Amino acid sequence: MKYLMAIFLSGVFLSCVSEDGSEPTLNPEAQTQEVSQSDSLINQTIEAHGGELYDQANYQFTFREKKYVFKNDGANYSYTSEYQSDEGWQKDILENGDFMRFIDGEKLSLSEEDAGKYGESLNSVVYFATLPHKLSDASVNSNYIGVVEIDSVSYESVKVTFSQEGGGEDFEDEYFYWINQQTKLVDYFAYNYKVNGGGVRFRVAYNQRVVEGITFQDYINYSAEVGTPLKDLPNLFELDSLQEVSRVELVDIKSLNKP
Repeated sequence: MKYLMAIFLSGVFLSCVSEDGSEPTLNPEAQTQEVSQSDSLINQTIEAHGGELYDQANYQFTFREKKYVFKNDGANYSYTSEYQSDEGWQKDILENGDFMRFIDGEKLSLSEEDAGKYGESLNSVVYFATLPHKLSDASVNSNYIGVVEIDSVSYESVKVTFSQEGGGEDFEDEYFYWINQQTKLVDYFAYNYKVNGGGVRFRVAYNQRVVEGITFQDYINYSAEVGTPLKDLPNLFELDSLQEVSRVELVDIKSLNKP
């Protein structure tokens, strides 16, 4: 069998070498097929969670005692958070990439570095709250991994990375999403990150509910050792080898589109 496989691979390699002896390339048709499969699955997943309703979505929710509001208008968006800080009533606004912070109604003067850091933090909360909405962004690079079983349920897995341009501060992060074959919902996802020494996280969705057509869900957040391959996390989860570190719970979710 190994001998036949070697002959087969050798034949594939030789068939890809051009007459001028240049390096072999992947079959363009096969590349297109792979991209199409991951893009198609992501589109189905976005549709299952809310689809076109995301384009004009306007919602508020509370997360860890802060009130958040996000408003989408096609490619334009506005995200805000408000809470009582030690300095006073703090309101953060991220509007089409521009960040502003107000304390008791007075706008603060922020360095470019701080504005970027605070804006990324606000964007991150809304990003995770509205998954998988942003997986169709131009900066997203996706690859179809295959079908796996988690707790005897079949899932299709997709790997996501980001281009540096448009990928934000954390463009080097890597994500895996496990999409339920039946419902097309994201029941599990995982990611690794580089900042603060790096880390690996695995999230399990629960409390799935639909609010005015869009599915929201909470997550149990688990950690694994730095360097753990993301594809191994479902198996480690089933073996009870991951450590719970937090819960991501959205409360008082409300659509603001209705009068």
